[in-house]
Amino acid sequence: MHPPHLLIVLLCLAVGSVASAAQPPNVVIVITDDQGYGDLSCHGNPVLKTPNIDALHGESIRLTDYHVSPTCSPTRAAFLTGHWTNRTGVWHTIMGRSMIRENEMVVAEMFRRAGYATGMFGKWHLGDNYPCRPEDRGFTEVMRLGGGGVGQTPDYWDNAYFDGSYWHNSTPEPVKGYCTDVWFAYAKRFITQQKKAGKPFLAYIATNAPHGPNHAPETAAAPYEQLGTGTAHFFGMIANIDDNVGQMRKFLAEQGLSENTIFIFTTDNGTAGGAKVFNAGMRAQKGSEYDGGHRVPFFVYWPEGGLTGGRDVSDLTAHVDVVPTLLDLCGVPKPDDVRFDGTSIRPLLEGKVSLAAGSWPDRILITDSQRVKDPIKWRKSAVMTSRWRLNNQTELYDIKADPGQKRNVASEHADVVARLSGFYDAWWEELEPTFKQDVAIVLGNDADNPARLTCHDWITTGSTPWNQASVRSGMTGPENTGYWNVDVYKDGDYEIEIRRWPREINKPITAAIPAGADVPGVQAYRARPGKAIPAMKAEIEIGGQKLEFPSVADEMQSVVFALKLKAGRTRLSARFLTGDGTVYGAYYAYVKRLK
Repeated sequence: MHPPHLLIVLLCLAVGSVASAAQPPNVVIVITDDQGYGDLSCHGNPVLKTPNIDALHGESIRLTDYHVSPTCSPTRAAFLTGHWTNRTGVWHTIMGRSMIRENEMVVAEMFRRAGYATGMFGKWHLGDNYPCRPEDRGFTEVMRLGGGGVGQTPDYWDNAYFDGSYWHNSTPEPVKGYCTDVWFAYAKRFITQQKKAGKPFLAYIATNAPHGPNHAPETAAAPYEQLGTGTAHFFGMIANIDDNVGQMRKFLAEQGLSENTIFIFTTDNGTAGGAKVFNAGMRAQKGSEYDGGHRVPFFVYWPEGGLTGGRDVSDLTAHVDVVPTLLDLCGVPKPDDVRFDGTSIRPLLEGKVSLAAGSWPDRILITDSQRVKDPIKWRKSAVMTSRWRLNNQTELYDIKADPGQKRNVASEHADVVARLSGFYDAWWEELEPTFKQDVAIVLGNDADNPARLTCHDWITTGSTPWNQASVRSGMTGPENTGYWNVDVYKDGDYEIEIRRWPREINKPITAAIPAGADVPGVQAYRARPGKAIPAMKAEIEIGGQKLEFPSVADEMQSVVFALKLKAGRTRLSARFLTGDGTVYGAYYAYVKRLK
C-alpha cells in the first residue's frame, strides 16, 4: 500500500497528465510573400540555402500539390476565411479590391471565440481601415505594416525595411531592426505572454519579404552577390526568413511548446524573383494562371498530433482548406452561419485516406488572377484536378505527364474540357452576384476616428499610386484620381482633411521634398526626390456635396473641409487642381467625426 503522501503526489500527477492531454494545440503560421515552390533548397534550388526550413521539411507532412491565388491579397483572403477569394471581395492588391468584406469571418475570430489568444505580425493587406483591419477581425495582438508592403502608400511614411514605424494595436510605433526580424520578435513576445497566462494561442506571422523592393540584411545577401543586386537580395530575404524560422522553432522548444504546437510554413503565390534560377520545372511565376503562379510549399508539423515523419501528401489541396482543417485539428467549433468552400484535409494529413486508394475524391478546384476593377469570366483562370489543368477555358494540360504545361491537349480530350468548363460555369454563376458588394471604408466609427485614407484604395479603371515612390513622383492623370467607397457611420459633423503628403512629415501641399536615405539592395521607394506640384485649388465630393477651396497657399500643409454628413454608403473623391487644369488626386485624406 502506498503511503498517503505518495497517493496525493500520484493523484496530482494524474490530474496534471489529464489536464495536459486536454490542452488544445497552439498554432504558429509562417506565410511568406512572393516565395515560390522552387525558392527552397529542399525543393532542389541549386543556389539558395535554406537549412532551417529544410529541417522542418524533413520532419513535416508536406502538401506537394497545394495551390493558392497567383497574388498576395487574394491568397490571404482565402487562406484566412476558407472562402474563394472572389467571394470575399478581394481579387486585386490595390484599387479598393484588397479590402475584405465585413461579412467574412476570419479564422482569428473563430479561435478567439474558443478561448485562444490571437496575434498577427507583419503583412495584412486586407484593408487598413475599420472594419477591415486585423484588430477588427479577431486578432487580439497586432503588429503590422500598412498596405501590401513596407514603403507602399498606406505604410508609415518613409519606411524602408530597416528601423521603421509599424502599427502596434492601431498606434504607430517606431522600432529598430530589419522588418522580418521585428515580426518574429513581436510574435515571440506574444507567445511568451500567452504561455505565462496559460492560454492557447494562434500566431499568424506574415512576412512582407521576399516581396520587392528587394532589401535584405547585407550579410544575408552576400552569398548571392554573383547573381546581381536584385536576385541576391531576393535570396537574402529568404535566407533571413530561414534564420528566423530556425530561431522560432528553437524558441518554441526552449519554452516547452513545440510538441503541442501546430507549426505551418507556406507562401502566398509563385516566385517573384527566383524563376530564372530555379522554378521546380513549372511554367511561369507570380501572377500567372499556370502552376508556377500558384503551386507553393505547405509544411505542417505537430508532434503531439502525429503530424511528423517527413511524408508527402500528393492529393490536390488549396488555401480554402486551411481554416476548416485548423478548426478540425484544434477542436474549435465551426460557426453555424459559415459554409466553407474548402474542406478539412485532416484525413489526408493523418494518412488515413488518399485518391490513389480510392478513399478520397478527385476534387475540382479553381484559382484565378483577376487584378481588375470587376471580375471577368475565365480571366487568367485554372480549373484543376489531380491530373488536369484547364487554363483560360481553351488550354488543357495533363499535369502528370506534362508538369511544365507545354502541350495543350484540349482537342484530344473534349470530354474533360466540357466537364471542367461546366464546373467553372456553375462556380462563376454562384459567385457572380456577390461581385457588386463593394467593400467600404467606415467613416466616423470610434474604432478608427479619424480614418486615414490613402490612394492605394482609390477605385479606378487604371492604376493607382500604390507605393510612396509614386506619391513622390506626383503621379497624376484621369486614371489616377479615383474615389474611395465609404460608409458614413452616423449622421453628424465631420472634418475632411486632404493632403499631398501624410501627416507624419507635415510638408506643404506644393512642396518638393528631398530623397530619403537608401538601404541595402535595390533603390528604396524613399530614395527619390519628391516633386513639387503647383496646386492652386482643392475640392472634394461626398454624399451629393461638392466643396471647393479656391486658393491653396504655398505654406499650407492641408486643406480642411467642415460639413455635415448623413449616415450611409457613398463615395468620397478629393483632388488638387493647378492653374492649367491638371488634376492631382489627394493622396491622403483624414476624415474625423466631431463629437
